[in-house]
Amino acid sequence: MSDTPEQTDPEERHRERMQRKKELVDRKIARATIERGVLVVNTGNGKGKSSSGFGMLARSLGHGFRCGVVQFIKGSFSTGEEAFFRRFPDELDYHVMGEGYTWETQDKARDIEAAEAAWKVAADMLADASIDFVLLDELNIALVKGYVDVAKVCEALKARPPQQHVVITGRGAPDTLVELADTVTEMRLVKHAFQAGIKAQKGIEL
Repeated sequence: MSDTPEQTDPEERHRERMQRKKELVDRKIARATIERGVLVVNTGNGKGKSSSGFGMLARSLGHGFRCGVVQFIKGSFSTGEEAFFRRFPDELDYHVMGEGYTWETQDKARDIEAAEAAWKVAADMLADASIDFVLLDELNIALVKGYVDVAKVCEALKARPPQQHVVITGRGAPDTLVELADTVTEMRLVKHAFQAGIKAQKGIEL
């Protein structure tokens, strides 16, 4: 009789690993008992910050939430997300408040005025308990450039209704906002089609 231990079946080993993993995940789920609105910040130089925010907007609308969107920079050109989400006028309050990218406007005073007007709309949403989900697209850019005061934004976020979810996008998120947020994702650029001379495409960038 051989002294070599009997080989365990690969499928059985896989089941055992998955069972241990399931037990670990189940314990973490059981410990997550807090139910409240979360603050999500998508930042970094990579593509996908706004796309992720609009994905969460779609989820929220799917759950029957009342939602609000304020776009701080975009506004000088039409985008697919705007064209699509405006189909939900009863569930979604959608505001395109930007004047375009700062290198296009070349008018700081106008950019500041547009950002301040956008923040006023956003602040009203953050104070409205009937709005379940708020997307503040490219707000980080306005914060980094000093067009909107980050302390004022953080105070409004802290004072918002307890169950309200907020997503803020844009590169260069200030440290104070990152510290306040519940979930922060930094998009890292690896490659981008624009670097190869490919212009912005409908459905991808527009």
